[in-house]
Amino acid sequence: MLESATIHAIADTVDWAQSSASTIAKFTDAHPDMSIDDSYAVQDELLRRWEAKGRRLAGLKAGLTSKAKMEQMGVDVPSFGMLMHDTCYPEGSQIPMVGLIHPRVEAEIAFVTKTELSGPDVSVAEILAATDFVQPALEIIDSRFEKFKFDLVSVIADNGSSSRFVLGGRPMRPEALDLSTVGIVMEQNGASVAMTSSAAVLGHPARAVQMLVAWLHGRGRSLSAGSIVLSGAATEATPVEAGDAITARFQDMGSITVQFV
Repeated sequence: MLESATIHAIADTVDWAQSSASTIAKFTDAHPDMSIDDSYAVQDELLRRWEAKGRRLAGLKAGLTSKAKMEQMGVDVPSFGMLMHDTCYPEGSQIPMVGLIHPRVEAEIAFVTKTELSGPDVSVAEILAATDFVQPALEIIDSRFEKFKFDLVSVIADNGSSSRFVLGGRPMRPEALDLSTVGIVMEQNGASVAMTSSAAVLGHPARAVQMLVAWLHGRGRSLSAGSIVLSGAATEATPVEAGDAITARFQDMGSITVQFV
């Protein structure tokens, strides 16, 4: 593990880069021995600071949730990051480009819990029973690293490139649809840019939540009731510019649209 002072210094850099929309070099350039545990320690320090400033944690997000991505990065579980309440936008929003560097948009399925989830091996059935509803979501990721180039350790310390997220469409009880076969189409300015299925996320997006709960358990934590969980990108990340309109259509779950201004 890196020394506490180094963790705090990296958190300083992340906080500054995010608040000023500035680019930085990946952390492993200066700290080649930095580990994934160090990166999550940076996240812990960021959350402590943000909550001290009055910001609220809305939930958590999963990344690297396709098997191909995990194999590419040499990991066997997704990465995880924090969702802050003040980064959530309603469906139909105009999202300012001010404060963003090189944003990209992904379509995901969001879970909202009604009861606490904890333990090392909760089942998919238990996750669905603890879910109040699922609904369409867009995540706007915006890595602070120069030229959008980074490694796994650095991107986790940067809170998984978390920037903004949007909830919309039709909230539904999880038992009302087959979450493993939801068709998803994402359009940019009316042209289709991605077509996929929810099965792209580990075969079933609840499996990302399952891995999240196990990861939390390993850190002595649980997933609290009322949490929002973004289960990971079902589509490729699409770069956006000012003036772009993004619409994602989810089979049986409605659509969600935002515009960047």
